[in-house]
Amino acid sequence: MASNRHLGRIVALQTLYEFEFRTECEDTTVDVAEVLGRNLARYQTAIDDTDFVDALVRGVLKEQVALDETIQPIAPDWPIDQIARIDRNILRIGVYELLHQAEVVPPKVAINEAVELAKAFGSDNSSKFVNGVLGTAYRTLVEGVTDGSTTV
Repeated sequence: MASNRHLGRIVALQTLYEFEFRTECEDTTVDVAEVLGRNLARYQTAIDDTDFVDALVRGVLKEQVALDETIQPIAPDWPIDQIARIDRNILRIGVYELLHQAEVVPPKVAINEAVELAKAFGSDNSSKFVNGVLGTAYRTLVEGVTDGSTTV
């Protein structure tokens, strides 16, 4: 199941990346269901839990504004639109899983999976950036730590 979900996250990332790219290019024909369906079809024999992938993509898109507002203060030196598109979508997936999938995905798994996506698809420094942002998100949003030693 774990590797199945890892591949599912890759498909989710590819779908979110393509959807955002085509939307920003003002492609009025882009349909997230079509993009996701095409991407899932490529791996139909390897991914059994397509509901997980579908819920991840739809959840990230539904919560995208809130996710971006959550990420921005955690990475204040990087305006959300200046973060590389691949890193931005990895962070959205990671924060979404931390905040909305904790009953299904343990927080450390969500962070580790996001770091692995960053290693595979991001730039040389992406994994460190993603790990730092999601580590801070976990400490502040999940654990409630405000300064490294104080809890809310």
